[in-house]
Amino acid sequence: MKVIIDASNVAHFGKGKDGQPSLNNILNAIEALKGLGYEPFAIADAPLRHEIDNKEEFNKLLEEEKVQQVPSGTTADHFILKIAYEENAKILSNDMFRDYNDEFKDIASRRIPYGIKNGEISIGTSSKPKKVKNILQKICTYSLNEFERKGLDAYKVKKSKKISGIAIAKEAIDRITKTRENALDSKIEDIFQKIPLFGKVMNLVEEAESTSDFIIFVLVSPRDYKDAVRYAGNIAVTVGDRLKLEHAPLVAVRNDLFTKPGSFELNILYSDEVVEESKYNINITINDHDYSFVKKNSRNIASTVAARIGTWKFPIVSVKPSMLMEKPGQFEIVLEKGESKG
Repeated sequence: MKVIIDASNVAHFGKGKDGQPSLNNILNAIEALKGLGYEPFAIADAPLRHEIDNKEEFNKLLEEEKVQQVPSGTTADHFILKIAYEENAKILSNDMFRDYNDEFKDIASRRIPYGIKNGEISIGTSSKPKKVKNILQKICTYSLNEFERKGLDAYKVKKSKKISGIAIAKEAIDRITKTRENALDSKIEDIFQKIPLFGKVMNLVEEAESTSDFIIFVLVSPRDYKDAVRYAGNIAVTVGDRLKLEHAPLVAVRNDLFTKPGSFELNILYSDEVVEESKYNINITINDHDYSFVKKNSRNIASTVAARIGTWKFPIVSVKPSMLMEKPGQFEIVLEKGESKG
């Protein structure tokens, strides 16, 4: 990886009684970075050539282009930051560049601190890149809005109840038996609203026989997925027995990026409303900064969207970086027609 040496900052570190910046600081920094496997190059502001302790040698480095001088009339800090972001390079500097936090995001992840003692330079480590807050949720929200724009409803109720097998089963029973005040899917409500209490035997005869099969999507944080899967069988049996259903419901556990760890959501759909495959796949174009993180979580994005629009199989989610998106948090989403089997 390339590392820009903030030559003026390094040269001025610990300058002696004479107040002159040290060329050796720069040369030692170059060698130390090379020893760590970096590709260093130094950039200096214009005044440094007049202040440095070894002007002749420094001017020689400028002529040989081993050190680059900031163009006249250009602010050195801004120039160094701009080059670093364009070249995807780190910056060796103890300058915090606070004046540029609004323009350049997450400077701390670019900056490598250092120390110099008895002429020896020690190279620090930069901070870990900050993740753009909730970028995965933003991508899912945008995708779900696009699905809705194309005529596919998406589940949005958020109750975030504490997760346990009993809690999931009880919530499923309550949700199925309660009336429209809980904003259930109208078809499920029409079937079950006549049951005054979830413990009573339903008495809907032929209508119930033809419409009792439904699917319960259990939405959980990826951290809780394995535990929730262990509950699935018992949940299906419990709900089926308690509601006296001819067929136990199918319980599908899905990773959901909107659900907080330790809690769950339920998206309950009548079985004929659940389709086998998504009608659309999701193409995400993302900035370089967030590409690896979003790529790593692409399956969780697919799971979240599938569970909330009611598809059994996940949509295909493709993620690709774009050099044209310079700022963290930038992304574009295009839905591409996929297969659909009812």
